[in-house]
Amino acid sequence: MALFDQLHPTWSAQLSEFRTQFAVIDRKLSQQHVAPEYSKILRALATPLDDVRVVIIGQDPYPKKGHAHGLAFSVDASVSPLPATLRNIFKELESDCGAGFVHGGDLSAWSKQGVLLLNRILTTQTGASLAHKEYGWQEITNRVAKILGERNTVAILWGKSAQELAHYFNPEFIIESAHPSPLSAYRGFFGSNPFSRANSLLEKQGHASINW
Repeated sequence: MALFDQLHPTWSAQLSEFRTQFAVIDRKLSQQHVAPEYSKILRALATPLDDVRVVIIGQDPYPKKGHAHGLAFSVDASVSPLPATLRNIFKELESDCGAGFVHGGDLSAWSKQGVLLLNRILTTQTGASLAHKEYGWQEITNRVAKILGERNTVAILWGKSAQELAHYFNPEFIIESAHPSPLSAYRGFFGSNPFSRANSLLEKQGHASINW
């Protein structure tokens, strides 16, 4: 199935002007070993737009074979050990909400509750970070951020790359901190309480909280 056709209909309607760009990216991906696997590239945007209440923005997929599966920061449940960044996310989750995650590194349970786990660059070459940074993904994901911002979506922005999209969101609904990677987590990610803060913002809008 072509990339554009993998979008949920609510997203394909919103991103219809990028149909040609999706086709161009499709051609660039052919004959490559891609992370995540082709059928999961647009998994995040398989969630209906109206269901999205929170967006967490990452940079690009995990490059290690078998790790990326279409949701930013998430890995397949079979992956062990977990990537260091994800371990730090769970460490902060335990500190913030008093409980760790019990389903390995698969964050699908968040996605099913309306948390959009979106990388700015949706593919990379297996074994190489940022290999597809010039493919044109950012124009598409910037538009996704703009659409979500217009709907007062709660935006969790970890690190510089994600924070470049802050202008698309209502400042009242932004949660910012350092990135959870081992290089920066101790510079403000730990102790930032993003999960409880997101729930507080949801509750102020009359939405149910997320069971992180």
